[in-house]
Amino acid sequence: MSPKQALTRRRPVDGLLDADLFKALGDRTRLRLVACLVKCARACTVSEIAECCSVDFSVVSRHLQLLERSGVLESNRTGRTVSYRVRGDELAAIFTGLAEAMSACGGCCGTRDSSAQPGKACC
Repeated sequence: MSPKQALTRRRPVDGLLDADLFKALGDRTRLRLVACLVKCARACTVSEIAECCSVDFSVVSRHLQLLERSGVLESNRTGRTVSYRVRGDELAAIFTGLAEAMSACGGCCGTRDSSAQPGKACC
């Protein structure tokens, strides 16, 4: 199947490739913030996260808000204090679903010769 033909076919992988999610995870500072939260294994305040990553408080706050909007984090406000935690189960489900959708392509994803598996159509 040509890329043009593949583009016209809807497959589960289409719904799982979320540009906002990958954009949010495509920044080194945001990845460091997420890694810090994952390793803490609890909700952390913005000031705690800023100390962890040696990044200015206002920059950390903007990054955390973007990560929340993209579904990577969730927040909880108590008075003036905002805490964030990683939506680990939800992210794991997204990435597991993406891996399964790619595997369901019949193993042809990433191969140069689609004739390697006759009868199997790549996603």
